[in-house]
Amino acid sequence: MDKKIEQHSADRRDDRQTDRIKIIRRRLQSGLSPDSLEITDDSHLHVGHAGAQGGAGHYSVMIISAKFNGLNRIKRHQLVYACVNDMMPHQIHALSIETCTPEEALALENQT
Repeated sequence: MDKKIEQHSADRRDDRQTDRIKIIRRRLQSGLSPDSLEITDDSHLHVGHAGAQGGAGHYSVMIISAKFNGLNRIKRHQLVYACVNDMMPHQIHALSIETCTPEEALALENQT
Protein backbone atom coordinates (compact mmCIF):
# COMPACT_ATOMS: atom_id res chain seq x y z
CA MET A 1 0.00 0.00 0.00
CA ASP A 2 1.23 3.49 -0.81
CA LYS A 3 2.75 5.32 2.22
CA LYS A 4 0.51 8.38 1.65
CA ILE A 5 -2.60 6.21 1.60
CA GLU A 6 -1.47 4.39 4.76
CA GLN A 7 -0.86 7.71 6.54
CA HIS A 8 -4.18 9.16 5.37
CA SER A 9 -5.97 6.05 6.63
CA ALA A 10 -4.19 6.28 10.01
CA ASP A 11 -5.02 10.00 10.26
CA ARG A 12 -8.72 9.32 9.59
CA ARG A 13 -8.70 6.55 12.21
CA ASP A 14 -7.08 8.94 14.74
CA ASP A 15 -9.68 11.62 13.94
CA ARG A 16 -12.51 9.12 14.50
CA GLN A 17 -11.04 8.06 17.84
CA THR A 18 -10.62 11.70 18.94
CA ASP A 19 -14.21 12.48 17.91
CA ARG A 20 -15.45 9.44 19.85
CA ILE A 21 -13.63 10.56 22.98
CA LYS A 22 -15.28 13.98 22.65
CA ILE A 23 -18.70 12.35 22.30
CA ILE A 24 -18.09 10.00 25.24
CA ARG A 25 -16.88 12.94 27.37
CA ARG A 26 -19.89 15.09 26.46
CA ARG A 27 -22.36 12.31 27.24
CA LEU A 28 -20.77 11.34 30.55
CA GLN A 29 -20.53 14.98 31.61
CA SER A 30 -24.16 15.55 30.71
CA GLY A 31 -25.46 12.38 32.35
CA LEU A 32 -23.27 12.17 35.45
CA SER A 33 -22.08 15.74 36.22
CA PRO A 34 -18.68 14.40 37.26
CA ASP A 35 -16.24 16.19 39.54
CA SER A 36 -13.52 14.46 37.54
CA LEU A 37 -13.54 12.48 34.29
CA GLU A 38 -10.60 10.77 32.63
CA ILE A 39 -10.98 8.94 29.32
CA THR A 40 -8.18 6.87 27.83
CA ASP A 41 -8.13 5.38 24.36
CA ASP A 42 -6.68 1.88 24.77
CA SER A 43 -7.35 0.84 21.18
CA HIS A 44 -3.65 0.64 20.31
CA LEU A 45 -3.34 -2.21 22.83
CA HIS A 46 -5.90 -4.25 20.89
CA VAL A 47 -4.67 -3.97 17.30
CA GLY A 48 -5.58 -7.16 15.47
CA HIS A 49 -8.32 -8.00 17.99
CA ALA A 50 -11.58 -8.99 16.29
CA GLY A 51 -13.48 -6.06 17.83
CA ALA A 52 -10.87 -3.58 16.67
CA GLN A 53 -11.00 -4.72 13.05
CA GLY A 54 -14.36 -3.04 12.49
CA GLY A 55 -13.03 0.27 13.78
CA ALA A 56 -14.66 0.15 17.21
CA GLY A 57 -12.48 1.43 20.03
CA HIS A 58 -11.36 0.21 23.43
CA TYR A 59 -11.62 2.85 26.16
CA SER A 60 -11.05 3.25 29.89
CA VAL A 61 -12.93 5.79 31.97
CA MET A 62 -12.37 6.98 35.53
CA ILE A 63 -15.31 8.98 36.85
CA ILE A 64 -15.79 10.76 40.17
CA SER A 65 -19.43 11.76 40.60
CA ALA A 66 -21.86 12.42 43.44
CA LYS A 67 -24.45 10.57 41.35
CA PHE A 68 -22.75 7.36 42.51
CA ASN A 69 -23.59 8.03 46.18
CA GLY A 70 -25.33 5.03 47.71
CA LEU A 71 -24.97 2.89 44.58
CA ASN A 72 -23.12 -0.41 44.30
CA ARG A 73 -20.65 -1.10 41.49
CA ILE A 74 -23.24 -2.66 39.19
CA LYS A 75 -25.64 0.30 39.49
CA ARG A 76 -22.78 2.74 38.89
CA HIS A 77 -21.72 0.89 35.76
CA GLN A 78 -25.31 0.82 34.56
CA LEU A 79 -25.42 4.63 34.82
CA VAL A 80 -22.24 4.88 32.75
CA TYR A 81 -23.47 2.42 30.12
CA ALA A 82 -26.79 4.27 29.87
CA CYS A 83 -24.86 7.34 28.68
CA VAL A 84 -23.06 5.52 25.84
CA ASN A 85 -25.16 2.42 25.20
CA ASP A 86 -26.06 3.33 21.62
CA MET A 87 -22.34 3.61 20.75
CA MET A 88 -21.79 -0.05 21.55
CA PRO A 89 -20.66 -2.23 19.81
CA HIS A 90 -20.02 -0.27 16.60
CA GLN A 91 -18.09 2.70 17.99
CA ILE A 92 -17.11 1.31 21.38
CA HIS A 93 -16.07 -2.32 21.46
CA ALA A 94 -14.86 -2.35 25.08
CA LEU A 95 -15.24 0.02 28.01
CA SER A 96 -13.29 -0.36 31.23
CA ILE A 97 -14.99 1.59 34.02
CA GLU A 98 -13.70 2.87 37.36
CA THR A 99 -16.10 4.90 39.49
CA CYS A 100 -16.09 6.58 42.86
CA THR A 101 -17.92 9.25 44.80
CA PRO A 102 -16.19 12.50 45.75
CA GLU A 103 -15.91 11.20 49.34
CA GLU A 104 -14.33 7.94 48.18
CA ALA A 105 -11.88 9.88 46.01
CA LEU A 106 -10.92 12.09 48.96
CA ALA A 107 -10.39 9.06 51.19
CA LEU A 108 -8.16 7.46 48.54
CA GLU A 109 -6.22 10.70 48.15
CA ASN A 110 -5.67 10.90 51.92
CA GLN A 111 -4.26 7.37 51.97
CA THR A 112 -1.33 8.40 49.79
